Amino acid sequence: MIDGRPINECRVLCAPNTFGKRDPSLRSTLEAAVREVIYNPYGRPLKAAEVRRLLNDVDGYIAGVDEIDSSALEAADRLRIIARYGVGIDRLDVAAATAKGIVVTNTPGANSAAVAELTIAFILSLARHIIRANKAVRHGEWPVLDGIGIRGKTIGLIGFGSVGREVASRLKGFDCRLLAFDPYVEMEIADKYGARLVPLETLACEADFVSLHAPATDATVGMVNERFLSLMKKGAFLINTARGNLVNEPALITALENGHIQGAALDCFSQEPPDKKSRLFQLPSVIVTPHTAAHTDDAVNQMGWTALGCCLAVLRGERPEHVVNPEVLQQS
Repeated sequence: MIDGRPINECRVLCAPNTFGKRDPSLRSTLEAAVREVIYNPYGRPLKAAEVRRLLNDVDGYIAGVDEIDSSALEAADRLRIIARYGVGIDRLDVAAATAKGIVVTNTPGANSAAVAELTIAFILSLARHIIRANKAVRHGEWPVLDGIGIRGKTIGLIGFGSVGREVASRLKGFDCRLLAFDPYVEMEIADKYGARLVPLETLACEADFVSLHAPATDATVGMVNERFLSLMKKGAFLINTARGNLVNEPALITALENGHIQGAALDCFSQEPPDKKSRLFQLPSVIVTPHTAAHTDDAVNQMGWTALGCCLAVLRGERPEHVVNPEVLQQS
């Protein structure tokens, strides 16, 4: 029971478009538990003004990568839980939620394997020019494209949390050298995965492939800037399956156009969807995908059940898992 209302009288906003897509029982379980479920009517992540309107008289919110700032939460007086369907909370004002007594949860580890798998696909696609080769053959061409072998190369992982470790595990069989930068990880953890912890500048200077797996924080936003790119080895590659705002896109475009960086694979952008006129899309050395790293059958199911469990737990008056702002529970 929440605020005197049993769970079967509660209303829930469910915004992720992939929620229940692979496993319909997710939706049926949610719908059976509460009075009403409001699904995302826009088919894309919600903007703050849309969140604000949809949260009217809503008790629980299963949130995708929606824009959830203080204005979106201002009138959400009944809301008690924001269950993030995913890990990142950079588009969610946790402080504003906490001030209103709203529990915030996420789904750590649910999509780590999926993101790691796309990262490996990106590394191989860049190294062997797979996208360019496919396009050329389909157009009747038969080019000679000299690829790059992974064996013996240095892979630099920025961020060595669950995703970075999954990537490292999958790279063991490629007989490459692994470097990692993460100020919050102990040397013993890196050793376990066959990686060596190094300063960020060392990683930039030595890696043939730099892959981003860090959250978006004050310390990491814009970290791949003009200086960082200038430190990277000439001919190196950049991969981003983390957050778009980790990369200064104009600086990356310049580094690609002048040939210092050989190629890049990007699953996320500073603006999503990005401007279709972006110069990134004019560069054949760039692979782009629509923030799809977490979208596998297993990952979306795990994210769905974890977010659903957290949402229903709070609406039942229980303590959920994976609480981002535990101080809210301590106050109650």
